[in-house]
Amino acid sequence: MNISHTLGARRAARRVGNEPDAAIASEDYAASERTLAKAFRRILPFIFVCYVISYLDRTNVGFAALTMNKDLGLTAEQFGFGAGLFFIGYFLFEIPSNLIMQKVGARVWIARIMITWGVFSMATAFVVGPKSFAAARFLLGIAEAGFTPGIYLYFTHWFPGKWRAKVTAAFLVGIPVANMIGSPISGALLQLGGLHGLKSWQWLLLIEGLPAVALGIACLFVLADRPEKAHWLTDEEKSALARRLALEQGDIGAKHGSTLRDAMTNWRVFVLAFINFCGIVGSLGVGLWMPQIIRQFGVGHATVGWLTAIPYAIGAVVMLWWARVAGRSQNRIPYVAGALVVAAVALFVSTFVDMPLFKLIALCFTVSGILAFQATYWAIPSGFLTGRAAAGGLALIVSVGNLGGFVGPSMIGFLKQFSGGFTVPLIAVSAVLLVGALTIAWLGDPGADAGEAPAAHTS
Repeated sequence: MNISHTLGARRAARRVGNEPDAAIASEDYAASERTLAKAFRRILPFIFVCYVISYLDRTNVGFAALTMNKDLGLTAEQFGFGAGLFFIGYFLFEIPSNLIMQKVGARVWIARIMITWGVFSMATAFVVGPKSFAAARFLLGIAEAGFTPGIYLYFTHWFPGKWRAKVTAAFLVGIPVANMIGSPISGALLQLGGLHGLKSWQWLLLIEGLPAVALGIACLFVLADRPEKAHWLTDEEKSALARRLALEQGDIGAKHGSTLRDAMTNWRVFVLAFINFCGIVGSLGVGLWMPQIIRQFGVGHATVGWLTAIPYAIGAVVMLWWARVAGRSQNRIPYVAGALVVAAVALFVSTFVDMPLFKLIALCFTVSGILAFQATYWAIPSGFLTGRAAAGGLALIVSVGNLGGFVGPSMIGFLKQFSGGFTVPLIAVSAVLLVGALTIAWLGDPGADAGEAPAAHTS
């Protein structure tokens, strides 16, 4: 066996366990690495597809608005408020949903979430005015509450810290992919007007809501709650991975606590929730309104779909590259804060350029910065939360953060109606992103001294 590998594994073990007898044997470490690679290939593709559909179903209303707003008589303010109510429902039921999942298991609870949100997403096709639109979005938020933090919690049951950043970045690529795939499809579906007596935006919501129901049913057969319940792992693989996860989670719990109370009384959790809020103000604010911003270029619905996909296609590449670079650093914070600064500056610049090409380039930088932030940010809270503290803490961070999904679209809608254009609202969103960058730079990394240090390897 390679000597540097053995010593590296033991150094990692000493960082993970507090006692010498808790050290991970080098054979166990190597076995768990092989098991984690196997789990990554097995779990990530399905979870990734689920996230693509979830993000598509929460943002496709931005495309529907191109014709829906006129049909329903929605003003810019009413659309922004109604679209944002999704995140109020999400906020109210996020923590209870995640605590239920911790108790009943991911397989059943994620299936429940996906089936109900698919039903409510399709039901949105039959709204008749501002009130029913707002109610449908609120109910959709309740139905989907707990999905994203539930996935983050699920990752803590399967992947140690060294792997979790990689897994989270791969998972979050679902955001740009949802827009890359969904934008052209949504633009094309808006050409179906009048088919079987339904408007084009109704067909869009019905067709794009159906996959969530199908994937929810598939969850019952594909997911395993924890490694020890996975029929596709051998007993040896289950044992090696379980020991490694237990050691890491025990170390995190000893440093930061593992109870719900530990998470709810940790001020760092609330600061991280605020930072997430700032990022989502930008992400959902820009994302939901981008089709209407690009529509001002004077192009048709199908072209709007393709042009909207461009910033997310570029952003997908940037976020993976950014996450890889950040993962090699001992300090992730400059990368998290720097990504938000890039997004803030680019969005600010976009308000002062009139040529469609230059405005689209600025939006590409904006989206890339936001996605790079999301790809690097989530390794921070999962680095110091475990057990019920992870269930409650991650849910709190996501739920408070998702209030940004209400504030962003609503603020843009209100300021657009007040000012008559997108300049003032986009400058306001840019300021929020900059505040988030300054806050994470001030906070630093709460989990820098906890969790697993990667072992030294030689080729």
